[in-house]
Amino acid sequence: MTKASILIIDDEEKLRSLLSRILRLEGFKVFEAGTGESGLQMAGEFDVQVIITDVRLPDISGLDLVSKLKKVNPVPEIIILTAFGNITDTVTAIKAGAFDYLTKGDQEDLIVPRVERALEKVKLTQRILFLEKRAELPTGFESIHGKSTAIQAAIHLARKVAPTETPVLLLGETGTGKEVFASAIHQESLRKDGPFLAVNCSAIARDLLESEMFGYKAGAFTGAMKDKKGLFEEAQNGTLLLDEAGDLSLDVQAKLLRVLETGTFIKPGDTKLTQVNVRIIAATNRDLKTDSETGSFRSDLYYRLSAFTITLPPLRERKEDIQFLAEECLKSLSLKMNRPLKKMSTEFAENLVTLPWPGNIRELKNVLERAIILCDGNELTPDLLPVHPISTSGTGLQLSDSEKHQIETILTRFNWDKPAAAKALGIGLTTLYRKIKEYGLKE
Repeated sequence: MTKASILIIDDEEKLRSLLSRILRLEGFKVFEAGTGESGLQMAGEFDVQVIITDVRLPDISGLDLVSKLKKVNPVPEIIILTAFGNITDTVTAIKAGAFDYLTKGDQEDLIVPRVERALEKVKLTQRILFLEKRAELPTGFESIHGKSTAIQAAIHLARKVAPTETPVLLLGETGTGKEVFASAIHQESLRKDGPFLAVNCSAIARDLLESEMFGYKAGAFTGAMKDKKGLFEEAQNGTLLLDEAGDLSLDVQAKLLRVLETGTFIKPGDTKLTQVNVRIIAATNRDLKTDSETGSFRSDLYYRLSAFTITLPPLRERKEDIQFLAEECLKSLSLKMNRPLKKMSTEFAENLVTLPWPGNIRELKNVLERAIILCDGNELTPDLLPVHPISTSGTGLQLSDSEKHQIETILTRFNWDKPAAAKALGIGLTTLYRKIKEYGLKE
C-alpha cells in the first residue's frame, strides 16, 4: 500500500532515479522533475507530502525554490540535497523553510529515515490546520447547505420548532441528512449547552439496545459487575437522537413512551425510578404511520414522536443543489483527509447531476471521497466516478430499479458480506436486510 507521495527535483537523472527506486521500494509514490519550474508545476498539480530538491538547479536557486514551493503549498516538508561546499546555501534554504538536508554521494541510505521524520511533521501540521479550520466551520442551520425550495421549507420548519421542547420526528430516505438536522435543532435550542447524543437503533443488537439506552444496576444480569449509565442519563439536560427509530423493539418502545410522558424509567435490576430531562428527536426512513396501523410500531408512541414532523427531501428532488453540495463536501473532505482542495471539471459536475443518488447526500460524500483518493491531479474528472450516469429520460426507469441495481452490485462486490455491503452503501444493516427482502434479492 502506498504510504505517501514524494516529489524529487534534481537535474541529475541518475541520482534522481536512484532516490526514486529507494523510495518506491519502501512503498512511497514518487514524482520526478528535472528543473525547478517543472517541480513547482508538479507541486501544485499533485498531492505530495515531502519534496526532495537539489539546492542548486540550472533554472532557479535553492533559496528561491524553497520560498516558491512554500507559497504553492505550505504543508509539504522540503529536504535539501547539497554537495560539499554548498553548506552556506543549505543553511539559508533551511532558514527559508526547508526541513532538513542530505549530502549527495554518501547519505543516500539516510533518505528513508529523513523522509519518515518529515512525514511526522507533515501529519502534525495537517492536524493543526484541520483543528483550526474545523473551528471555523458553521454550526446549527448554517451547516445545512442548499437553496432549493424543498430544503428551505424543511429548514424553516426546523427553525420554528428548535427553541421549543417539543419532540421532533425527522422523516426521509437514508442519507438525506437527518442527523445534521437534529444537531442543528439542538444547537438552536435552549439546550445547546447540554450534550447532543445520537444512537443508531438498527446498528445495536436488540437485546443490547435497552441497556445502551437506559443503563442497568450491578447484578441485573450475568456479567453486570457495576452500575452502567445509559444514553438517557448521559444526555441529561441535552438532546438524544434516536436514528432508525422504526427498528426499536416493542419492549423498548414501551419504555421510551414512559420517558416521553413522565421523564422517568426503571433501570434493569433497579427498583427505583430514574428521572431524566432530555429532549428526544427521532429519525427514520420508514413509514411509521403505516407501521403503527399494522401493529409493528406502537400507535401511542408514534403520535407522541410525531407531534412535529419534518420530511427531508431526497437529493433527486433538489438537483439544483447538487453542485453546491458537492463543492461544500469537497471542502469538508479535504480537511478530514488532509488533502489539497480538488476542483470539479465541468463534465464531472454535469455527471453528478444526472445520477439518481439512491443513497442521497451520504452517497454523494462517498463518491467524492473515492474520487479524491483516486485523483492524482488537482481536478476531478468523470472517469473517477464509480458508475456511469444513468439516464432515465424516456426509458421508464424507476428509482427503485436503480436502487435495486446498486444494492445488488454492492452485495456481489462484497460476496454478500452484508455488514460490509451496508457500510459501503451507507445504510444500517437492518435497512439492508429489509431492502433485500423488498427487492427479492438472492445470493
